[in-house]
Amino acid sequence: MFDRILEQMQDKMRQRQYVMTLHAEEEMTDDGLSIYDIEAIVDSGMILERQKDQNTKTWKYRVHGRTLEGGAAEVIARLSLTGNVVIITVYLC
Repeated sequence: MFDRILEQMQDKMRQRQYVMTLHAEEEMTDDGLSIYDIEAIVDSGMILERQKDQNTKTWKYRVHGRTLEGGAAEVIARLSLTGNVVIITVYLC
């Protein structure tokens, strides 16, 4: 359903055109994940749902994928007006 959005996110991640929120960095560290895990989650992932952000009123996407070690994890991300992927948060499943 969101194949085009996922492909855009994957392309942007491969081109290193992404930014992470401070919250995402904190969660990544708390869960023992690296930036390479975040890239792997999006690259291997599928969008489970689209959500409307309560504050910004923009669409964000819940991407379920696998870490480098094969563990299940999710990334919440959106596409910014500048075309970058914004990683909002990440967590293990």
